[in-house]
Amino acid sequence: MRRLSLRARLLLFTAGLLLAGLSLAGAVVADQLERYQLGRLDGQLRSLTALVSSVPAPGPPDLADAAARPGLLAQGLDVFGSPYLVYLDAGGAVAASVHSPRVAAATLPRLEDLRAVPADASAADLPAADGSGRWRAVARPATGRGGTVIAAAPLAEADATIARVRASSVISGAVLLVLLTGAGWFALGRGLRPLRRIEHTAAAIAGGDLSRRVPVLAPPGTEIGHLAASLNTMLGQLERAFADRAASEARMRAFVSDVSHELRTPLFVIKGSAELHRMGALASPADVDEAMRRIDREATRLTALTEDLLLLAQLDEGADEQLELAPMDLRTLANDARHDLRALDPARPVEVTGPDGGPPGPAPVHADEARLRQVVANLVGNAAAHTPPGTPVRIGVGTADGRAVLDVADEGPGMTAEQAGRVFDRFYRTDRSRDRSVGAGAGLGLAIARSLARAHGGDVELRTALGEGARFRLTLPLLNP
Repeated sequence: MRRLSLRARLLLFTAGLLLAGLSLAGAVVADQLERYQLGRLDGQLRSLTALVSSVPAPGPPDLADAAARPGLLAQGLDVFGSPYLVYLDAGGAVAASVHSPRVAAATLPRLEDLRAVPADASAADLPAADGSGRWRAVARPATGRGGTVIAAAPLAEADATIARVRASSVISGAVLLVLLTGAGWFALGRGLRPLRRIEHTAAAIAGGDLSRRVPVLAPPGTEIGHLAASLNTMLGQLERAFADRAASEARMRAFVSDVSHELRTPLFVIKGSAELHRMGALASPADVDEAMRRIDREATRLTALTEDLLLLAQLDEGADEQLELAPMDLRTLANDARHDLRALDPARPVEVTGPDGGPPGPAPVHADEARLRQVVANLVGNAAAHTPPGTPVRIGVGTADGRAVLDVADEGPGMTAEQAGRVFDRFYRTDRSRDRSVGAGAGLGLAIARSLARAHGGDVELRTALGEGARFRLTLPLLNP
């Protein structure tokens, strides 16, 4: 059964129910018809026995005279539907009997069977003497005679009628079953067509076409409509999940490539300097000192890169455990950032204002001051590294839209929309060069700044345009009084 298709199983189940229903209906009709036939015949037999037994007479009824006139006898017995009439005396012997000429004497019931019929007007079935069929008999005690009057009729006609009804039921039921089974086959095929289309869609998706969707096969309120909507929702989530996984794998490959390059460069410098010293190529003390300075510089860069990577990994795993929160004001960080910028480039104009100009305002927050200093240092260092010397920088601090705000805005060359969309990616640099000139970083500063800001429940936002400078805005939740 499991090897059959759903269509075949449903059809077999439906056909089985239909066959059972038709069989039950045929059996009920035949049984009711048989009850009707027997009831009608029993009524006729009771009427005749009641009529004959109620006639008062000193002796048995004179049935011989009636038998001598078979035409009249046949008409009389046929009117009452009782072709056989018998009178038994008190001893059980046949005192008189008469039967219709249409009934052969050999088919009449036996005497011992007649004696067994109860004399209470209840009907009983008797076999024919030659076994050719059944008889129905009713007996009553004869009034004033001391005997029993029995009327009997053959059931051959009734049995034949019931047999014809049963045969007709079987033939019509079989024809109806075949017709309805054929109609059900086509109806089920049409009803299951949406499932086949869903199967084809699933096969296409399994083949790699994740953009395929189940077409609208039925109204949304139906079972097929609900199934199609649920499948399309699931398929959309699967497509997004696969796209996210592919993007994550691409980012991971780029990340591994960038990390490998960033680690390899200082290691090559350190290893090369050590090889020169081992080979004796550093003859003078000045050469040795210069090699040691290169090793120290690259080791410092390698240490800083390793610490940045470790910090990012810790923030990814659980930022809350990396913070030591306490009340503070962002104005402190803004003033310190101004001094840091002037120390890096004394000729650069730096001013501290409010978020959108005007005087600076209070910006109380509940945060880790050391980590926020790292955020502001990265934003200030980014402005110093990517703008020409002497470019003005504005540091804005205060509140905006119900949040504490610290801006670092420059008037440098700005960035394109594509660069702005990727500037917070790890190891991303706008020129994508591997230059290690002064001020060039590994491309982790802005990624660390955003991760630390989000760990505090805030964010770092960028607003820039090519030729219009850039503004990095640190936003944090205000301190709750």
